[in-house]
Amino acid sequence: MKILFLGDVVGISGSSKILNNLKSEIEKKKIDFVIINGENSAEAGVGLTEQNCKDFFNCGVNVITTGNHVWDQKAIMNYIDKENRLLRPYNLFEPSPGKGFGVYKTSNNKNIGVLNLMGNVHMKKCEDVFETAKKFLTNNVLGEDYDLLIVDFHAEITSEKNAIGHYFDGKATLVVGTHTHIPTSDARILKNGTAYQTDAGMCGDYDSVIGMNKENSINKFLKENSTKHYPALGEATLSGVIVDCDLKTGLSKHVESYIFGDQLKNTL
Repeated sequence: MKILFLGDVVGISGSSKILNNLKSEIEKKKIDFVIINGENSAEAGVGLTEQNCKDFFNCGVNVITTGNHVWDQKAIMNYIDKENRLLRPYNLFEPSPGKGFGVYKTSNNKNIGVLNLMGNVHMKKCEDVFETAKKFLTNNVLGEDYDLLIVDFHAEITSEKNAIGHYFDGKATLVVGTHTHIPTSDARILKNGTAYQTDAGMCGDYDSVIGMNKENSINKFLKENSTKHYPALGEATLSGVIVDCDLKTGLSKHVESYIFGDQLKNTL
């Protein structure tokens, strides 16, 4: 069974690339289940809307995760309580709208758990992620409460992501980082069978500064004439991981980075 996880979708560029190509990629790669982090998919490049979610679901996405920008489009607070396929970080301070974990039935009658966590270092304040993970694993067991478990860890620093990966090793199918918008070249299977990549990268225009207009971003660093950040609008590249799952153990048989588009290349 193959699961495709796509990193942070940024603005119109990233959203359009998914809407125009995901169905054919699902067929070509023989994908059984799709998860995306959609927290930057709104036109402004921060937050997401109900229409964004409906468009993604209609083109083959099964679950949408988020992160620190989840509430940037305020209307999503009402929609998330009605749509169980849309997750917010599990360790947000309660009470928060929506939920951070769900179990989803596949077409071949398997149960996939999806857990959305957010880091503590250089991020918005939330509950201690390691204490939250410890409690979660006490009450939820791979092979009993779900057949597979995918963890989206939305965090800033690589050490925190590494540590969460090892903490879930043998207890999850895949742990993948999001938030930094840059794909890391470290997709691998950890010692106890969990697939891992530090960051999935983004679905957006890479001729940018993490998806935002590069000239405006440079001017902000120079403290020169600039405006509020806004997304780059060039052709997008999709970034993420594909994991081939072992349904007998709930762990990973193979994992590989996924890149669709020509912006991440080594020649002019």
